[in-house]
Amino acid sequence: MVSKNLQTCPGCGVMLPAIGGSTHRYIGASPGCWSAFGEISEKEYGDFRYARVHGLTVDTYCAQHPGEPSPQAVRSVAVHLVGLCLQMERDLRPDELYAVHKRISSLAKKREKSIHWLNPPTSLGETTILYVLDASGPDEHAGRVREWARSVWEAWSPHHETVRRWAKL
Repeated sequence: MVSKNLQTCPGCGVMLPAIGGSTHRYIGASPGCWSAFGEISEKEYGDFRYARVHGLTVDTYCAQHPGEPSPQAVRSVAVHLVGLCLQMERDLRPDELYAVHKRISSLAKKREKSIHWLNPPTSLGETTILYVLDASGPDEHAGRVREWARSVWEAWSPHHETVRRWAKL
């Protein structure tokens, strides 16, 4: 039985207190989950020891919260899955990540024919942002972000070949 005070996140499925507040207009997250992402982002922006994994955090969160089909969501999912792919499979450096995001976003915005909506898998990964929130320090935080990223990347495995093709565009 679900408590009236809890809300399920439509992206990752985590149950969090039902709170008011805004979410992102095309990322599919509950207000509570979006707030948790804000806490992590604040920590990563506010303390250089956490910043090294910020790009991976953003790509992972966005891939786990794809939203509903729209031009913006198609672009977001493409950008963040390509970023996740290259960080997981090629250990892409943060300085290289920006250029990749920019290139894929530009192609998707121009409606590059090969970039299209990918139907999200039934499960978007067993690990969620809550696992990262519980980290006790910068090294544990980075390790947990990587575990979360692996979980989400593996969840998208039916689309890996498509994402790898996009990465080569």
